[in-house]
Amino acid sequence: MRVEPSVPAEMLSAIRAPLEASGAERADAPLLQPLNLLLDLAGEEMRARLFVVQAEGGAESCLRPDFTVAIARQHLESGRAAGLYWYQGAAFRASTGTDRPEEFVQLGLEMFSPGGGAVEAADAEIAALAWRAAEAGGRKDLSLWLGDVALFAAFIESLDLAETLASRLRRVAGRPRLLWAELSRTGQATSDGGTLAGLLAGLSEAQAAALLEEVWALAGVEPVGGRGPAEIAARLVRKAEAATAPALTEAQSEAIRAFMAIDDSPAYAFARMRELAGGRDAALKAAISGWEARLLELTRTVPADRLRFTPALGHAFDYYDGITFEVRSDGLGPERAVAVGGRYDGLLTRLGGAGDARAVGCMVRPWRAWRDGEGAEG
Repeated sequence: MRVEPSVPAEMLSAIRAPLEASGAERADAPLLQPLNLLLDLAGEEMRARLFVVQAEGGAESCLRPDFTVAIARQHLESGRAAGLYWYQGAAFRASTGTDRPEEFVQLGLEMFSPGGGAVEAADAEIAALAWRAAEAGGRKDLSLWLGDVALFAAFIESLDLAETLASRLRRVAGRPRLLWAELSRTGQATSDGGTLAGLLAGLSEAQAAALLEEVWALAGVEPVGGRGPAEIAARLVRKAEAATAPALTEAQSEAIRAFMAIDDSPAYAFARMRELAGGRDAALKAAISGWEARLLELTRTVPADRLRFTPALGHAFDYYDGITFEVRSDGLGPERAVAVGGRYDGLLTRLGGAGDARAVGCMVRPWRAWRDGEGAEG
């Protein structure tokens, strides 16, 4: 396993200082994390980037690829309505075909709050903390790239699409690769989604899982890989829904492609969104208005000429459902962000939390933030 070089202690302390000064309490996460949960959040394609561990007869686990999910679970288990936590530790992601480190240090901060009230101030606070931590490494070539999964959902609503298609597009909004796959279906006729997937598509999750178990029993087969019938059935149902959903028209696809191609200062980006929107644009206008409040706060910390907005901004894990952001270095390029983060309210519900709970966080890579680490892969 390739290990990232160490950052000098004094530099690590400087990068960490803004997170500690926020008043957050220190948190940690187990080295081993449940594999199936992470695959449900990131998709099966993420498996190739995880270091999988399985004891004989036990469930599959993996070395922690990040801290967010683990700390969210710990917060929910604590029973608190609100919490602010910072962390520091090693994370692990396989990297085939490159010489990038597979074990590396992450610093981060996660903020949890009860439902109710506006989220813009918290979003701006966390993005500003990520900027301050990244900037403490000494780089002078940083910029803050902003996106918003909720803005995409509001834009989709403005186009007045069939609900099955709109739901599918909202589901893949934070994962550009899957979104482009959906756009490639433009103008295509629908299919039955495959025989088995088509049979399961009209059933509830419990009914689909029961039917799948019955098929296995009749065939005398056992599932492998640690996935149960409910998980497999759910994936087959989603596959069928994707295949049978109406395809986009050329005009709708062109509008979405133009929306995703936006890459400009926030003011110009939002003006372009208004031009592309369809007739049902009330939600989009409200979302853009919320961004004016975020930007007012952000520009107290981040120079306005260092801000960029692009709806195509997405991360490896698809649990983000609001603001997303990356602090980038011109010297390192967009593939090696210095810091990333965003809002993930829906993740708490998926982990068993209250439906109105709120969560936003950020992660910083100290080696990338450190100016003297510029020449190395990280």
